[in-house]
Amino acid sequence: MVETLPGKVLVAQGGGPTAVINQSLVGVVLEARKFPHISRIYGALHGVRGIVDEDFIDLSRETSHNLELVAQTPSSALLSTRDKPDTDYCQKMFEVMKRHDVRYFFYIGGNDSSDTVRIVNEAAEAANYQLRCIHIPKTIDNDLVENDHTPGFGSAARFVASAFQGVNLDNRALQGVYIGIVMGRHAGFLTASSCLARKYVDEGPHLIYVPERHFDTERFLADVDDCYSRFGRCIVAVSEGISDKDGNPIITKLKDMGADAHGNVQLSGTGALGDLLMDHVKSNLKIPRVRADTFGYLQRCFVGCVSDRDQREAREVGEKAVQYAMWDDVDGSVVIRRPVLNYGVDYELVPLENVAGKTKHMADEYINEEGNGVTEAFHAYVRPLVGSGFPTHYRLRAPKVDAVRF
Repeated sequence: MVETLPGKVLVAQGGGPTAVINQSLVGVVLEARKFPHISRIYGALHGVRGIVDEDFIDLSRETSHNLELVAQTPSSALLSTRDKPDTDYCQKMFEVMKRHDVRYFFYIGGNDSSDTVRIVNEAAEAANYQLRCIHIPKTIDNDLVENDHTPGFGSAARFVASAFQGVNLDNRALQGVYIGIVMGRHAGFLTASSCLARKYVDEGPHLIYVPERHFDTERFLADVDDCYSRFGRCIVAVSEGISDKDGNPIITKLKDMGADAHGNVQLSGTGALGDLLMDHVKSNLKIPRVRADTFGYLQRCFVGCVSDRDQREAREVGEKAVQYAMWDDVDGSVVIRRPVLNYGVDYELVPLENVAGKTKHMADEYINEEGNGVTEAFHAYVRPLVGSGFPTHYRLRAPKVDAVRF
């Protein structure tokens, strides 16, 4: 063990909440308690905003029992923020940390969070202030580079696959076209996980569209028409971020849409894309029964649909973050590797700049040649992540009775 650096721990959660993000938080707190040179463990409320505002709680005084209960609870126990800090913002954060003698900073979050940790780390180095900065991965989008997968994705994928499994059963009983819009602005992992809903060869989602492939509205109509003619029904999974060949979001081609505070077209929190695609199918294919749903926030923190494997790994990335900071005295981002052929994970610490501000996309081998579905390779990739006890369904197998003719 390197020479100890006495001081306080500060932990925060940023970005969208997940079903297992509190496992990482509790992993940090309980692991940090094992080191006698840590005087206090603070939690910042509302992420980086809480750091600037010095809105802290003393997690050193929380009971271990209650921490374990919180670990099992979805969403961000420390609350979160969508603030995207620039250099000046991060400098203010650093000044607050210095005033409180914070020597270990752990930030649980996605792409933007990793970049925030990088900037704070650079500010500490420039001031010659000893501060260990560790980014802990989290995102249901599964789009952090260097990671095989990210905590939060497995549980969200379990929800998406389970929801489409229910859609399958409903749609088979009362046939028609169903379109489900799933989160994913730049990466299609979550939408693609809907493939786990299939059990029988005629089941959906029959079509899956992800941002990694250009979306053509005419090809989409042809795909739906072909599927409907073969099965008498069609289930479609669509990423909210699908775009045309020029990179324009499809939603803007079908309707004028406004932008958010960061200049991004609003994709989440609206059912517009689903409604527009539904109307497009109705008006062009004349199929009478067409429905669309937007999963929205449902997929992030659904209490009854949490992957046990996701929970374990989310806890471990929090624990490993503390171990890297305390035992190895280094900064960086914890990443999940999958070195075992069947399934198994390992954890590594990589430089913050390797992860910060970058986006991982689905590999070509995971998407079929037509660009309207996924391959068995993706199915094999995602199946372990949704955890044990994934539900299944069955059909009647009794033979038909011959008609009696008079």
